Amino acid sequence: MGAPVRRPAPPVVVALRRLPNPRLTGLGAGLFASATMLVIGFLDWLLFDGSPVVFGLLFLPVSALTALWVRTADLVTAPISVPIAFAVGVVPISGGSGGIGGQAMALVTALAVHAGWLYGGTLVAGLITCVRKVRDMGRRQRAAGVARAGAPAGARPKPGSGAKSGAKSGAKSGAKSGAGAGPRRPAP
Repeated sequence: MGAPVRRPAPPVVVALRRLPNPRLTGLGAGLFASATMLVIGFLDWLLFDGSPVVFGLLFLPVSALTALWVRTADLVTAPISVPIAFAVGVVPISGGSGGIGGQAMALVTALAVHAGWLYGGTLVAGLITCVRKVRDMGRRQRAAGVARAGAPAGARPKPGSGAKSGAKSGAKSGAKSGAGAGPRRPAP
């Protein structure tokens, strides 16, 4: 049998591999998404007079990038930080007036009216993180299988060795506590 033949990657995949690939912590991903959405909200307010469609369309790629750039250990934070970033970014385009109460009411109204974009971006982030987690689990299983296959026969654990060591440690701990040690003889 020969070695498997590798096909060249499609041009889209090659172009995507050239993009930066930072690994952000959970907090870093949340800060990235929030800061980006705040800037997008201000730019939308200045250039497009607070268009919800422009804001929502730009929220989707920010959600995807947040889910792609977060570390594998912090994958769960991406679908949580993306809605927070949406709420931060919608403040400039909510259009409230009349003090803190008016601003808060306008923010709640904007979140309710633009909930479709919010759910869409959260769904994008959730799907990407799920796919990344499944791929990571498969990668770990393959690595563990390769490690088991490459280990020498003497290094592999014997079947049932866990039960034997557990019984031994149980007997030792039982002897220390006095349980199961039988009658005590005086020391000579």
